[in-house]
Amino acid sequence: MPQEYLSRLIQKTDSKIVLLVLDGLGGLPKEFNGLTELETAKTPHLDQLAAEGTLGLSVPIKSGIIPGSGPAHLALFGYDPLVHDVGRGALSAAGVGVRIKPGDIAARGNFCTLDTEGRISDRRAGRLPNEESAPVVDILQQVQIPGVEIEVRQVKEYRFTVIMRGEGLNPALKDTDPQKTGVAPLPVVPTKPEAEHTAELFNQWIKKAQAAISNQPKANGLTLRGFATDPELVSYKNAYGLTAACIAVYPMYKGVASLVGMDVVSFEGDRPEDEFTALEESWSKYDFFFIHIKKTDSMGEDGNFEGKAGIIEGVDAALPKLLELKPDVLIVTGDHSTPSIMKSHSWHPVPLLLWTPGVHLPDQEKAFGERTCSRGGLGIFPAVDIMPLALAHAGKLAKYGA
Repeated sequence: MPQEYLSRLIQKTDSKIVLLVLDGLGGLPKEFNGLTELETAKTPHLDQLAAEGTLGLSVPIKSGIIPGSGPAHLALFGYDPLVHDVGRGALSAAGVGVRIKPGDIAARGNFCTLDTEGRISDRRAGRLPNEESAPVVDILQQVQIPGVEIEVRQVKEYRFTVIMRGEGLNPALKDTDPQKTGVAPLPVVPTKPEAEHTAELFNQWIKKAQAAISNQPKANGLTLRGFATDPELVSYKNAYGLTAACIAVYPMYKGVASLVGMDVVSFEGDRPEDEFTALEESWSKYDFFFIHIKKTDSMGEDGNFEGKAGIIEGVDAALPKLLELKPDVLIVTGDHSTPSIMKSHSWHPVPLLLWTPGVHLPDQEKAFGERTCSRGGLGIFPAVDIMPLALAHAGKLAKYGA
């Protein structure tokens, strides 16, 4: 159970908490002593909240550790990722509505482009759009091997999920994505002896699947990551006494939210304005809202400094719609840092803004950015402490002890 010491302190109130996560928010300057993407972006509303609120930096896992999206979000939700090791496959499957059972094995798949020598030339198959990836997923759905059941689902763009069901399966398997181009996809390798049979089965399926899509113009190869089974996490309701909702566009983030018992809100569109409209429409039904913005991370991974700053500006411009609802606690942060100059996740602490009118101690900072957050009143602290801070400022924690 996350933060077990909290269980006897939880108390019911009518206050509402909003956790607004700009994926990969943290960044670095393009040049020495320059500005980061967040510091470059014109963000009058976030700066006003920063002037009224309290700033800090959170550490997703441990200092120096580069976090994946799954464990980084678990930390935001208060589940220690070093204790609750949830693989990307379980998150990916949950994100498309497939709840895997204990013993099932799920993996996140990426379509990739292979050259004539079988080496990866594009790890994301040109960020294949949904309409082009769907027919390739249909082909993979027909690929079966003896002794197990295989289910393949489209996730989004170049991503898919594969689930294997059968007896005696074990998720202790290494990824097949080498994380670079110019080399061939790796075979599935077990990390424990009891996973050897499972590795053999996945390698059989990959061989047949690879042959089935080899004539595709872009998605003629595949890699698998994050082999996992059901993590059986304690729900938000049982852990915190919260009725919680997830408002997200990308399936993986819906997945991690559903694994901790959040309801996934359906809505149309993919702009911040659309997500804030969904928040407004579901406001009366829940007391905790997780809102996820993906494109800050995508721009960072693509090395697009200006694009990432532009996404942040777009969120800021839409923010008044959220603020009209008058949340009791608003936390704006990221799950990890994705500096565009690195084109990848990084180990850098993540900017965080806490805005809780009347019940927090404002610091002296007047703008939302990495360096102002480093001087903020919250200091540098573990991301798993974000939920206790949110609960406390919402009046949802009773006194500890006499």
